[in-house]
Amino acid sequence: MNIMIIGCGRVGSQLALLLSQEGHNVTIIDKNQEAFKRLGEAFNGVAAVGNGFDEKLLKELKIDRQDAFVSVTSGDNTNLMASQIAKKMFNVPRVMARVYDPKRADIYKKLGLDVISGTTLVAAMIRDKLIDNRFTSYLIETGELGVIEIIVNDILKGKKVAELNIPDEFLVVVIERKKKVIIPEPVTKIELGDKVMGVVRTTSLKKVKETFKL
Repeated sequence: MNIMIIGCGRVGSQLALLLSQEGHNVTIIDKNQEAFKRLGEAFNGVAAVGNGFDEKLLKELKIDRQDAFVSVTSGDNTNLMASQIAKKMFNVPRVMARVYDPKRADIYKKLGLDVISGTTLVAAMIRDKLIDNRFTSYLIETGELGVIEIIVNDILKGKKVAELNIPDEFLVVVIERKKKVIIPEPVTKIELGDKVMGVVRTTSLKKVKETFKL
């Protein structure tokens, strides 16, 4: 894929490196030349100095050929403006913006943008570690789905995955067994000591905990 990133801070630089290492064609823009030092020698994409909403620069960097565009600068207004230009003026198929102020997230979504609110996600992760370290409540941005861990005891051992699943409420997706990761089939039997990880509706969390005696 051809991917353009605006902002070479901690998030932008790591994203650029990950995508570049996966073989994608990455173009990253930042108004500060020094920011590109974060990329090191491993980055093999294009790094350009400038603003993510500079139409002339975007054209020079072939924004019209991009499959995706993401703005992850430290400013919400910059991210919104750059993302709107990419989406509305250049018709980039996939546009995503980082939002610091959670209150703005709904506004951005109404404008047709995919939004990542790091503030909300980090707060939710900290909450989960403080209150219930076996449950992660923000599998998706809306908070409707989470992931819960279950350590298999004598009561559950020998059961098939299909026996643990609860339609539309809980679904086993991964089993960690003796440091190996298994993506199970419905007929897979779980063993004593397995760590079972499943997707759960947050509204069904209490029911799932009671079912598995958590």
